[in-house]
Amino acid sequence: MTISPRDLEDEVTLQVAANRIDFLARRDAGVVEATAPDDADDFLADLRNTGTSLDRHEALELLALGEVVYRKAHDSRHLGMHAALREGATWSDIATALDGDAGLAWDAHQQWIDDQARLHRSDPTQGLDTGSAATARDIAGGRP
Repeated sequence: MTISPRDLEDEVTLQVAANRIDFLARRDAGVVEATAPDDADDFLADLRNTGTSLDRHEALELLALGEVVYRKAHDSRHLGMHAALREGATWSDIATALDGDAGLAWDAHQQWIDDQARLHRSDPTQGLDTGSAATARDIAGGRP
């Protein structure tokens, strides 16, 4: 059985993916076993009896879920940049919010816009169409 981010990204929300990653990572580190009370009659007791090491499928699930979270968070970052710019934020404001450099944030946002336009050309139901990409570039303005 294989698992990939494509298998998961439409099925799980960001919150569900993050919770599952936390659970799997804690289980692999032995944290779940250490926190399950001896008389627990719930799923934690069952986990204590199965050991804490992840099996192959769970380890691959952990990896794929990490990629899903990265992708969802990456898109949210640029949607947040766009919203902040639309509401009058400067690239300096955005850089401060990201704890980064204004020029590098602008570069990354331009790349994201290009990627979204390319995605739309390959699948018209996704990404940014030509007009939306142009609007996003206008809102972003010139490189700081």
